[in-house]
Amino acid sequence: MTQDVWMPIPPEEIKGLPEGLDYSFWDGGAFPGDPADCAVYVVPYMKPLEVRTRPLERMTGLRVIQTLTAGVDDITANLSLVAPGVQLCNARGVHDTSTAELALTLTLASLRGIPGFVRAQEEGRWQGEFRPALADRNVLILGYGAIGSAIEDRLAPFEVERVTRVARSGRTTARGVVHPLTELPQLLPEADVVILATPLTDETRGLVDAAFLARMKDGALLVNIARGPVVDTDALLSEVESGRLTAALDVTDPEPLPPGHPLWRAPGVLITPHVGGPSSAFRPRAERLLVDQLTRFVNHEPLRHVVLTTGA
Repeated sequence: MTQDVWMPIPPEEIKGLPEGLDYSFWDGGAFPGDPADCAVYVVPYMKPLEVRTRPLERMTGLRVIQTLTAGVDDITANLSLVAPGVQLCNARGVHDTSTAELALTLTLASLRGIPGFVRAQEEGRWQGEFRPALADRNVLILGYGAIGSAIEDRLAPFEVERVTRVARSGRTTARGVVHPLTELPQLLPEADVVILATPLTDETRGLVDAAFLARMKDGALLVNIARGPVVDTDALLSEVESGRLTAALDVTDPEPLPPGHPLWRAPGVLITPHVGGPSSAFRPRAERLLVDQLTRFVNHEPLRHVVLTTGA
């Protein structure tokens, strides 16, 4: 049985990789060997979709696809290229720290008007203004998984009035109640800040539509560090152009956001180019995940973060 592992981090730079596997570095260039011999495919990070999926249909001996992203919607959309019986695993936990940091950064920067101060600095203008603080705000986190929980960790020191947690299904955690998605319409009008941290699924695609946005209170801030298609772009544009809502977006639909798109110049909108994950926090956490998963693979132990098995 094939034991080749393709990974986008040079294997010699990762301490603790288990013996008994043949490691190859592949980050989107020429194939390092015969794709048919690859048993574990670690998908290159931050590469175009056509690069990430290019070897899949030739990987006839494949047993595991390990992404380095929390979301796997791009891979699941291309599973027709993959033979049955392959486990698809995501990188749950790898991006919690970095993405939660960015969620807090976008929230604070938008509330405190940092983009306007940056523009004033570029023009040499000293222009102060009164801005809302994060303190005493009600924050709703939509998508209360590992990243949502990490966001709440970082909100704790900022004296927020209340954190409302919402997920697909309701439950109780050590922190308190997680409300089910069905209760969202009643919860939205109370939130000053709504942070989207949900995966992109059939259920969440277009979830933030005109009706959703209309339920948000006047002056509320929408922060999206999830996936662009969770939000109806036209509906959001209507709200921000009217000045009723503001938004801070690390992801957009379409993405990349093309030049000249009205979101670029919409009032009250802060945009970052999908940089929630790529920071110095990524590499050590990705390496720890790979060492753990590959050790489990060699020892025939259950893998972590299995999203699905093809053909099941």
